[in-house]
Amino acid sequence: MSVDPADGREPVTIREHDQPWAADLESDRHANDSRLVVAEAIDAIEETRLGVPVDLVTHECHGDPTDYLLDPLRSTVPDIAVTRHRRCTCGGYVITVVRRISGSD
Repeated sequence: MSVDPADGREPVTIREHDQPWAADLESDRHANDSRLVVAEAIDAIEETRLGVPVDLVTHECHGDPTDYLLDPLRSTVPDIAVTRHRRCTCGGYVITVVRRISGSD
């Protein structure tokens, strides 16, 4: 991925992650564009190795991500599991997603 020329901001992920990490999806841009949240959540999951969890931290203005994020994730990224879902102290939400290794639960 490359820097967005519109604002000079790097996307949430620019390399493959092989350790657990958190994708910050709660910037002002994310607050104003739920499609950006979905697109960058998909990127974050795809750039995380199989079996490694990624926390998707979403802005409070969109509400519970199970209402708008999980269906697009599941239809785009095969074999994911939500292993944790909680409210963040900032008011948003954190969902932990893992791409399962074939044959695992």
